[in-house]
This record gives sequence, C-alpha cells and structure tokens, in this order.
Amino acid sequence: MLRVALPNKGRLAEQTVTLFEKAGLRVESRAERALVATLGSDFQAIFVRAQDIPEFVADGAADLGVTGADLVAESGHPVRELLDLQFGRCRLSLAVREESSAREAGDLEPGTRVATSFPRVTEGYFRELGLEMRVAPVSGSAEIAPHLGVADVIVDLVSTGSTLRVNGLREMATILESTARLIANGRAVDDSVKGPLIQELVVALESVIRAAAKRYLMANVPRDRLEEVKEIIPGLSGPTIVEIQNGGRWVAAHAVVDADRIYQTITRLKSIGAEGILVTPIERLTP
Repeated sequence: MLRVALPNKGRLAEQTVTLFEKAGLRVESRAERALVATLGSDFQAIFVRAQDIPEFVADGAADLGVTGADLVAESGHPVRELLDLQFGRCRLSLAVREESSAREAGDLEPGTRVATSFPRVTEGYFRELGLEMRVAPVSGSAEIAPHLGVADVIVDLVSTGSTLRVNGLREMATILESTARLIANGRAVDDSVKGPLIQELVVALESVIRAAAKRYLMANVPRDRLEEVKEIIPGLSGPTIVEIQNGGRWVAAHAVVDADRIYQTITRLKSIGAEGILVTPIERLTP
C-alpha cells in the first residue's frame, strides 16, 4: 500500500477527505480519531499536522501528501508537486500598520523587524529584493506583533483580509498565492510499481476537480439554428447533436459548459428558441 499523508484537522482536512471520496477513495478507519485509515485497496492514509506533511513525504515516511503550497515553500523540502487541488486558497502577504507611510516593500527601512511564522519564505523574499530585515519568528497571531512592539510589520496568511483590517493593518504586497497541493516523494513517483498507482490517483483527483467547474447541459434546439448553437455551447469539442424521434424541426443538443457561465448560456439559448433546457452536475470529467 502507498501511504498518503493527509491533514488531521481543520477545513483543509475536511475538503481533502471530500475530494478523495468523490474520486472513489473512501476513508475507512476503525475509530473516529484513528491516525491511520484505508483509502481503497491501494492506499493508506496517515493523519498528521499539515505543516509536517512536506517532511513526511520528503523523508519517505509517506509516498504522497496533501498540504498547502505555503507550507511546502516554507519547509524547503525537495518534494514533487503533482496537482493543484484548487481549495484552501489564501495568500502570504506583507502587512504594515494602517498609518504607515510605506506603500511597497522597498519603502521599508533596512533592519525593520518582521514578525512571521514563515521565516524561510520571508527571508527569501527580502533577500531577492536586496533588503536586510530582522525576521522575528512567531508561532501564530502575527497580527498582534506590531501592537506589542515585537515587530514593525508582519508576513502572514490572508484569506479575506478582514483580520488585518480589524487589527489596524494594511496589506502592502503578496509574497505568494497558496492552495492545497498533492505532493509526492520523487523516488515513489519514479518507482516502477508505485509510479503507475500514483498516476492513477492523479487522474482520478484531476477528473473530480475538472468536473467541479463544469455542468452538463441538454436542450432541444431548432434545427435551422445549429450554427448559432455551436457558437453558444462549443463544449469540449463541439456540442453533441442528437436526433429526436418525430422531432421534425427540433434536435437535441448536449454539451459540457462552464459552471460560471450557465446563466448567460441559458439566456442565449432561449433567445434562439431553445426549449426543455436541463443542466446537471458532473461527477468526473476526463478529456
């Protein structure tokens, strides 16, 4: 069995388990708080802290892992990124007091104290800018540091920015964008036995991720408006046109369309006389 290190708590853990289950890999354990569970017939899940997952994977204790891109970058461990899972979206940002006159990183004075729980990434960021800063590692709640005199600015994870605003801080620069990633041990990927299993997992997860952004649309459309139909719903490789028994001037058009364009797509189809429009979710989608 291949070992997959998964986050053991929080929203990231919930979304990861949901994704794996949609891909057909149901988490099955003997106890609610078990540290180990089976994932289908070929994989075993081990539940650990998200920040420890890059090390588990790099050391070979796990063949695969799911964690944030920010944690992978901070760890500095040599792992292979296989797939952007497209959830857990956030950004690592540089923030200053609201009243600060600094508008960009280059405006900060050399030697400025920076509080962060991402010292490696922070030091690398300022090094690339040619700025010498004093980085003060903290384990959490970096936003309070400027008020306590621990630091002048902070580098912290931001989702909406509301926590910064509440604490009188202003975002000045984004250091990196982060989402959950599927990472792997390079030796496992190159292994003749483990490699194909890993690729199968990637394809399964990717099919679920791709499907989430799409919908399957069916509609009865006038036969003499097919050229317009093709323009409105191009699908993956053009709409599928199906003859309707005794349909006369009507045919059925089927296509995969973007979920965020459904409203506009239906409106355009109605404008050319389409009827019986049906939209359904897609569980998996593999081109």
